[in-house]
Order: sequence, then C-alpha cells, then structure tokens
Amino acid sequence: MTLAIFGNRVNTLGQGPLLPTMVLCQPDAAKSCGACCGLYNYADSSRPALVRRLRKRTKRFWETMAAGGRPEAFAERILREEDFSKRYEVIYCCEYLGFLDREEKRVGCLLHPAVHGGEDLRGISFYGRELCAGHLCPSHQHLTEKQKRILIRVLDDWYLYGLCLTDIDLVKTYFQLLSDRVGEEVRPERMEEEGLRATVQAFFSWKVSWPFRSEETGRLGKYFFDGSEYMIARIDYERLGRRTSPFHPLFLSFTSEFRSGEELDQGEAMIRANLDRFTRFYLEKKPLALERPCPY
Repeated sequence: MTLAIFGNRVNTLGQGPLLPTMVLCQPDAAKSCGACCGLYNYADSSRPALVRRLRKRTKRFWETMAAGGRPEAFAERILREEDFSKRYEVIYCCEYLGFLDREEKRVGCLLHPAVHGGEDLRGISFYGRELCAGHLCPSHQHLTEKQKRILIRVLDDWYLYGLCLTDIDLVKTYFQLLSDRVGEEVRPERMEEEGLRATVQAFFSWKVSWPFRSEETGRLGKYFFDGSEYMIARIDYERLGRRTSPFHPLFLSFTSEFRSGEELDQGEAMIRANLDRFTRFYLEKKPLALERPCPY
C-alpha cells in the first residue's frame, strides 16, 4: 500500500511499497523543498531569480483566486509570461510552485489541499494528484534517519535546504567523513551545541558560496546538463599536477572548477579545517556515557 504523508496524516493511494514516515518536503515552518517540482531546473536558478519568480507567481495566483478565476487561467498566464528555459529538458518545472507563507520561508504546491482547506486541486497539474501525493524523492530512502534529522536541525533556509537535501553524495560523504573521525554516526541531538551546529552550517553553505564554483549555467552539483542529455562533471587532476583528491565527491557536489593546483590545495584545506573543527568540538563534549568502556 502506497502512503502519502502530510505531517501526521497518512493517505492511502493504492498498491505499492511502504514509504518512510519522515517526510522531508515540508519538515517544519522554517523551510521546505521544491526540487521535485523543478525548482532548481531553470536556466537561472539563482536565489534572487527564484525569489522574484516565486514572489510574482504567488501574488498572481491569489489575485486570480480572489477574483473568482480558475487556477488553469493563472497557469496559462504564467506559462505565457515566464521564461521557462531549463537546464535539463526532461525535468518539468511546475507553474504551480510558489511561496506558502507571507514570510517566504517555505516553497510548495499552490494547489495542495493544506492550502485550500482540504480541497485538493492537484488533479489539474502536469503530474496529477496521485503522482504528486505519492512521490517521495530518493533522499527519503538513501539518507539515514540521523542524517535527515541533522539537516532539518541545522538548515533553516529553503533555498539551501533543498539544494543540500537532494545532493545525496554531498550529505552521505560529509557525514561518513565525520563518523570516521568521531567513531560513531553523528548524533542529531548534538546539533544543539552552537559550535557543532555552526560548523555543519558552514560546510553546507558552500553549496552556494564555494569560492571555486563553476559559473556555467549547465552545471548543478556533479552534473553537467545539455538540453536532453547530462554527464558527470570531471576534474582534471593531471592538468592540475595533483593526485585525485580524497574529497573528490565533495568537490563535484560543490560544482568545483579549479584553475590551478594551488586552488585545489586551498579547497582541500578548507574542507579539512571544517572536519577538524567539528571533530574537536564533538570529542571535547562527548557525553560521559560514551567514554565508559563497553562491559561486553
């Protein structure tokens, strides 16, 4: 039985595998993710461009509804007026994605029943009601529960949250490096400690502020998109006079483009310093119970 979960409610949609119970799309009032709706697939998916797009779109949606218009009329106008140039033609960019709150902290579906007092309007969308309600992105399956909870605890920005949440390689590689250093899977409750929280936030902020980031429009993380085709980006270590970096997966996730071996060295030093800082904070305040030897 396939389940679509909204907060604490569960809706039955038909036959299929049992889905995870922690939904990452709308985890709390501080942020949300709209990646599956094509949020980051516009040719210009920068924060300023998306804020302008979603703000204007949301305003027009509610103006249309307040005037007694149909959502389909709103969609026709949006599709006619907006620039829908894409990174990757295969991924649909939904015209019904907008801001869900006045503070513009959460992005989401303007047709969702939670927005319309329980009335579900998603049947008119490109993907339809059942697909939208029943779909959960691969991060739900591939990230551990602790990794999910840490992301929710440390990231309170919709733009950054969605980029990091859907970059499975980035999240799993980083937390594996940390676990190897501290001797256990990182505990979500430790993120209440300011030093640890700030260190993890600083790392994930590089998803948008990495100083060696490629500015190519077709790049997003490790992928290079060209219309209906995509490729895995590569780093030419031989040209840079360096061996393959132990942080190679992270470099790809940060959309890296190094111009010299010295820049690569700087990138490695930044990541290593972040790992060292986290390890120091984590082990200095390790709970006493964890320091006692196991009796069996």
